[in-house]
Amino acid sequence: MKNEPLNLSVNLCRLQMDNPIVPASGTFGYGNEFKEFYDINILGSFVFKGTTKEPRFGNPTPRIADCTDGMINSVGLQNPGIDAVINHELPQLKTFFHKPVIANISGFSIDEYVYCCAKIDKEPQVGIIEVNVSCPNVKHGGMSFGTTPEAAAEVTRAVKAVTTKPVFIKLSPNVADIVAIAKACEEAGADGICLINTLLGMRIDINTQKPVIANVMGGFSGPAIFPVALRMVYQVSQACQIPIMGCGGVASARDVIEMMIAGATAVQVGSMNLKNPYICKEIIEQLPIEMQQLGIQSLSEIIGIAQKK
Repeated sequence: MKNEPLNLSVNLCRLQMDNPIVPASGTFGYGNEFKEFYDINILGSFVFKGTTKEPRFGNPTPRIADCTDGMINSVGLQNPGIDAVINHELPQLKTFFHKPVIANISGFSIDEYVYCCAKIDKEPQVGIIEVNVSCPNVKHGGMSFGTTPEAAAEVTRAVKAVTTKPVFIKLSPNVADIVAIAKACEEAGADGICLINTLLGMRIDINTQKPVIANVMGGFSGPAIFPVALRMVYQVSQACQIPIMGCGGVASARDVIEMMIAGATAVQVGSMNLKNPYICKEIIEQLPIEMQQLGIQSLSEIIGIAQKK
């Protein structure tokens, strides 16, 4: 048994991955910058930039604020739009990344989600569609689609009706009952859940006595939010039968293992990519060492094991 090679591979909704490490949307672009640092084909996959129907310049600057063990960002879904992604970014991506990629889709209406998901579903490079339901729902006073079970289920049903590929719904933690929303998505046909998006936070410049972020508030991410993300992954894993991609504050191989024990099949690494562009490579290299020390032969065997203790 000890002589058998360690198995880092996981199966995520029919997508066989060499390892569970997935850079998160908005922190890895389209892979262009990171390919200069290392061969990104060592990754399990990666989620490219959040994509909307029309090009978006994003929010006014400043958009970034430092925090203890984290950061706040209010980039505002800056992206070139779905057509530019399909016609330019994906063909370029194909030249240096040779695995299925995960597409992150955002929208400001049900119709926009449907339009973008139907288009991206036809792209052979895309293995999974990740739907971000943290966008404002204008019909409900600007609250995001992911704040109620009904709204999240409505997006899920609409997107599933026009897609053939696995759909993961990325949920906001800024809610009272994450389990109810995740279950509503599962019942509406979601193939998986991604937990969590950023927490809502802000900073104030005590010299000017004004908010640091031009938009006042933004998404709080980084190691400080890991316990919240872990708790939500554990809760949803207990309540739902569909796979989870864990995301939020992951900074080490031990964090990845902890996320998987809580119930995640794959683990996304977000803001740490911005602090250390080699972080995903380092985690992948460290995983076998941690597995040996912990007596773990196969990562897939520890998924959700905390539920059985």
